Amino acid sequence: MIFSAVSRIDLLSIQYMNIITKHPVNNLGYNFVDKKYIPKGKDEYHLRDLHNKNGISYRKLTAQDIEALIRNRNTSDDWNKILVSKQFNPELVRNCKFHGLIRIGKLEPFYLEFHNLRMPVGLYNSTIISSDLGNNVCIDNVNYLSHYIIGNEVMIANVNELATTDYAKFGNGILKDGEDEKTRVWMELCNEAGGRSVIPFNGMLAGDAWLWSKYRDDQALLNKFKDFTEKRFDKQRGYYGKIGDRTVIKSCKIIKDVWVGTDAYFKGANKLKNLTVNSDENRTSQIGEGCELVNGVVGYGCRIFYGVKAVRFVMASHSQLKYGARLINSYLGNNSTISCCEVLNSLIFPAHEQHHNNSFLCAALVMGQSNMAAGATIGSNHNSRAADGEIIAGRGFWPGLCVSLKHNSTFASFSIIAKGDFPAELRIPVPFSLLRNDMANDKLVVIPGYWFMYNMYALARNEAKYMARDRRTEKIQLITYEFLAPDTINELFDSLKLLEKVKPNAAGVAEISGWENSKRITEIHKVPQAISIFKELIQYYGTVEILNHILANKITDFTVLKKSLSAQIRRSDWLNIGGQLIQRTEIENVKRLIKSGDLKSWDELHDFYRKQGQRYPADRLNHGYTALLEILNITPKQFTPALLTTLLQQALQTKEWMCKGIFDSRAKDYSNPFRKMVYDTNKEMDKVLGKLEDNSFIQQQLADLELMKKQVKAVLRKLK
Repeated sequence: MIFSAVSRIDLLSIQYMNIITKHPVNNLGYNFVDKKYIPKGKDEYHLRDLHNKNGISYRKLTAQDIEALIRNRNTSDDWNKILVSKQFNPELVRNCKFHGLIRIGKLEPFYLEFHNLRMPVGLYNSTIISSDLGNNVCIDNVNYLSHYIIGNEVMIANVNELATTDYAKFGNGILKDGEDEKTRVWMELCNEAGGRSVIPFNGMLAGDAWLWSKYRDDQALLNKFKDFTEKRFDKQRGYYGKIGDRTVIKSCKIIKDVWVGTDAYFKGANKLKNLTVNSDENRTSQIGEGCELVNGVVGYGCRIFYGVKAVRFVMASHSQLKYGARLINSYLGNNSTISCCEVLNSLIFPAHEQHHNNSFLCAALVMGQSNMAAGATIGSNHNSRAADGEIIAGRGFWPGLCVSLKHNSTFASFSIIAKGDFPAELRIPVPFSLLRNDMANDKLVVIPGYWFMYNMYALARNEAKYMARDRRTEKIQLITYEFLAPDTINELFDSLKLLEKVKPNAAGVAEISGWENSKRITEIHKVPQAISIFKELIQYYGTVEILNHILANKITDFTVLKKSLSAQIRRSDWLNIGGQLIQRTEIENVKRLIKSGDLKSWDELHDFYRKQGQRYPADRLNHGYTALLEILNITPKQFTPALLTTLLQQALQTKEWMCKGIFDSRAKDYSNPFRKMVYDTNKEMDKVLGKLEDNSFIQQQLADLELMKKQVKAVLRKLK
């Protein structure tokens, strides 16, 4: 019995021990791909040859070259397997070990410099296995460099491991020949339980991620999306890693199965594994100290610094992770920044800001232009015995300090949430609202239209800020940043139906049910003011669309104007597809095209996004016109020159009201005694804050108002 027990223990230990196999040292650098996976008539280098596009003409080493290399303490299992360019200088290769087929470009007696890193051209103190090296590279103290194609003028110093496996997928959730489906990498968006999982791939847009994660009841569509991804990549084994021209890598530990574009900069990273890092001369990407990234795609122009951890992720172009941020099973949209905090299982549309160490975001769909305050914990509190549910937040989502929300909850666009621990699930259908948890009176308080009443400066400034910060050079999806757009206008119409049914008291306060999953009271404040503002905003939106249409097309005849406007009577429904607004009918149509096989790839779907972006101004005009007719409760026949004159004049009044609101909400910071008390004098305050009258954003808004006045005057004078 004792012997039997010991045997079982030995067997268990064998199961967990490291399995290290022995091979002849002369085989090192060869047989990268198992022969059964190499296509007939090909060798293990056929993919390497296909992707090495440096144009270098190679020759074998001369006897003098070999003599110099040996003298400089270099070794090789076979000197005939080292090929070099005509301008190869063996004196610039020292103390290196070469294994397998090595191809080296020209080496000239220069040194390269980048950010005060100065390195002589050449190969020094490194082990290099079966790799291609471009012209004038600087490689020093790379302990293990295996199966890479390295571009021209690349600088690599002090790297422990830089290697590629034969099954490398570079962050794409695909399978290579012979791999089991269980090994596929999925990205579990919006839901911790994996019910909305998608396959990450290089080039994935926020719209792709939304469509794939949303329509889970349409298995035929999901199958097509998987097929699109499979067809986008080759199943063959044997792709080498790539490091593009002028990329600089220094003081990193492990870089494995990573495909890097040109002009990237890695410094001090701990571990980079199974990644594509997109970068080029105009959109450089950087990864900094202490970062650990596994199974992901980094878009063009991204910045990742200081202890970031990211696993199973996609970062769209020009997004940032900083200061210990954790991004896991999540998609981060363009022009977004996450610092310090933790984000799990989330799909985040473009222009998201989250900067605080104790912010937490989990199992959420956040539709862009969002900002998470310190202490906001979105999805941290489980309220069932299962994994967290989901939160869906329309664009402009602003949870304030120490906000805690329960799953499942939904929020209309531009919801701002005051500090508080909200005890139950929420369903907030009215946009531009402030939510407050009134603990003293045990009730939920909602103020519709809060932004326009009290915080117009922030609303307008953020719109301008997001537009200015959109640094994309390839705008496949047309992202909407305006706070008045088809999606929010439709929400305003839905809100009017709700608000006009309630019965406010003399103070404008009404009670409503169905907005919180609890028995306590939900109060809506300032109902009459909100109704008035929402109607005015819809009318303003429609009128401005017509004004811009007149100006863009230089229309001077009202009959021509009427003919150019849509004969459509019903206002169209719109969806936010990764930050791009597209009519629901178009999305339903493209889904049919995908399932029928008429739309065959992600690239063709991206072309659909482009075409919808080109159509957007016309579609938005039609939407604005039908919205205007609806809010005025008139037919197209009742849209007359006299009415247009009145509408344009009223639009000017609305613009003036907005400008006043922008100025007044900012002026509070200069007049509030508690704001002023940290300054001994107004002059000191002006030096710190800048003078109110010099505020560039306010000045721009006033300039826009004056321009609109001139435009309206010109239109009324010319339009007949």
